Amino acid sequence: MTDATSRDGSRSGSTAQPVGGAKGPDELRRQIEETRGQLGDTVEELAGKADVKGRAKARAADLKDKAGAMGVQLRSSAGHAGHTVQDRAGRAGHSAHGKAGRAREATERHAPRGRARGAVRAGLGHPRIVLAAGAAAGVAVAASLVRRRQHGHC
Repeated sequence: MTDATSRDGSRSGSTAQPVGGAKGPDELRRQIEETRGQLGDTVEELAGKADVKGRAKARAADLKDKAGAMGVQLRSSAGHAGHTVQDRAGRAGHSAHGKAGRAREATERHAPRGRARGAVRAGLGHPRIVLAAGAAAGVAVAASLVRRRQHGHC
């Protein structure tokens, strides 16, 4: 890295004072120390830019910090959403329970007393069982009709 020296003695591309502008050995030593300091700063800058591993570690640490902060924020948002869903589900459950109770009360008012009321209550609690029992009764009635027809009773 050489600098071109112009006719007036100043160097292009350099911040150094003109060569020969020193007024004695002390001034020359001061200029040399100043140039060494500037050169040291430049070397440090270049070393920092050349330290790819160090820069990568610093960048990774920065990204890790950002990811941690985002994780905290996401957990907070997820927790809030979970509470909202839980509240809505609870309200829906209470509403459905109330409607089922009103339907049961209406059925009880119109159902005959005694065993029929107990069967209706059991049916409200287990609609699949009631459906299966109804289907079985229908099959039994159909089978008895087919049997009567085969024996000529109809």
